[in-house]
Order: sequence, then C-alpha cells, then structure tokens
Amino acid sequence: MHDAHDHLSLNGSLVAADTAGLSVLDHGFTVGDGVFETVKVTAREPFAMARHLRRLRRSAHGLGIEVGVDDDELRARATEVLAANDVVVGRLRITVTSGVAPLGSGRGGSPATIVLATADLPVNAPSTDVVTVPWTRNERAATAGLKTTSYADNVIALARANAEGCSEALLANTAGMLCEGTGSNVFVVADGVLVTPPLRSGCLAGITRELVLEAVPRIVEADLPFAELDSVSEAFLTSSTRDVQAIGSIDGRPLTTVGGPATRAAADAFAALAAAASDP
Repeated sequence: MHDAHDHLSLNGSLVAADTAGLSVLDHGFTVGDGVFETVKVTAREPFAMARHLRRLRRSAHGLGIEVGVDDDELRARATEVLAANDVVVGRLRITVTSGVAPLGSGRGGSPATIVLATADLPVNAPSTDVVTVPWTRNERAATAGLKTTSYADNVIALARANAEGCSEALLANTAGMLCEGTGSNVFVVADGVLVTPPLRSGCLAGITRELVLEAVPRIVEADLPFAELDSVSEAFLTSSTRDVQAIGSIDGRPLTTVGGPATRAAADAFAALAAAASDP
C-alpha cells in the first residue's frame, strides 16, 4: 500500500507508478546514497521551487552526486507529472540517487537516477504533540545539513513518537543542544524570546524555516540546551507539509501558550508571503 499518485517521472519518462522499474543495484536502494526534496503544491503550482532546487543541488554536491540535468529540465518534468496526476493541491517529491553501483559503499560511475512523484498533502491539525528522543544528530557528520535519503534514524525516532500518540520527535545534537525534528524545524519561546537552532547545530536548512526567518523580525538563531525544553512556554514546527504548526505538548507536558502570539505572527507572515508569490 502506498500513497503515490498513478504516474511518476523516472529518468525523464512518464510511467505508471505501479509498474515503474528501478534497479535493485541502485545505490539509493542498497545504501541510501541519494538526496530528495518534498515540495508543497498549491493551485497546481509547486511552491518555492527555486529554493527547493537550490537545496537539492547543495545536498547533491555535498554527497558528490552529479544531478546531470538542469533546473529547467527538472521543472519540465515536474510540470509533466503534476499534469498527468491532475494535482491541484498535493506534494511533489524529487529524488536523486547516484545510480547503479556495485554492492558496497563504492559508486559505479553510472548516471544519476531521478524520480519525480506526487501524492496527497496531509491535512494538519492546528497544533500537534511532540516527544523528545534519546538519539542525537551528529552536527559534525559528513551529511550534516544535507537532505539525504538515509532516513533510518528518522524512521526510528518518528515511530517512537507515533507510538506515544505524537506526530513528531525532537532531537538534540551531540553537544546537547536542540537541533530539529525528524522532518521539521523547531522554534521555541524561551524567556520571552523566539529562538530557533542555528544551522551549525546540524539541523536541515528548511525552506519554510528560511522563509519564516525572512518574514518575521526578531527571531534569534541560537543554541538552546535540550533540557530547556522543559520550560518553554510556546513552540511551533515548520516544514513544507506542515507550514507553521503549533506544538501543544512536549513529552506530555502541555505548553502554557499553544498557538500564541509568536506562532500566529509566524503563521500569518508565512501565509501572506505564500499568497503573494508561488516562488518567493
């Protein structure tokens, strides 16, 4: 069972999702050697596509993967798959792997595999509950800050959150500082100041995070000890599928202010920016 729509783009060809063929020797399959982007689609248009494509290329460069096609071609493939699936509102996933390779960590020199697929966009509640988990992000790892397909750590952490009735797990980095969620960035109000972890923490440079920072003044990018989550009064998550979503509780502790002024200001500023342009 999967949530993908009927058609996808595989290396430039539009194919049926149920019959699309990918080599079992693809390095993305065997060792998770790939990068991806998830792009929100509204009114049939991918949102902030230029930013997503820039980050895709940064991630690919970080892994040493040559994408092999330019942005105009990726946009054309996106337009084709969105039209084939008649997507008005949804999500577009762009995945690039290093292609077919020998078994093991070494690459084989084959061209990249590029897949564009679409799916429904989940409907999010105004607020969500989160948990903290004992596993950490390594802010000094070779893949720190890259959006790679090596997502096993996230799968485990999110499964823990889901088992506790929550939709997200928050992780610290190895220095004990707040880092990010499994698929989101986090903002918290601590001592009256709206704070989000800096990129040096190892968190992903989220597109929605980036836009919120540009649209909302007086947000501080600063290290925050993970233990201080016990005392934050207000917090929210950002991602391409959540937009700005209030946090209701952390580890079962209800926050004193849910969807408060900081969250509303971020949500309103982001909504205004998104309404003004599809590719800000």
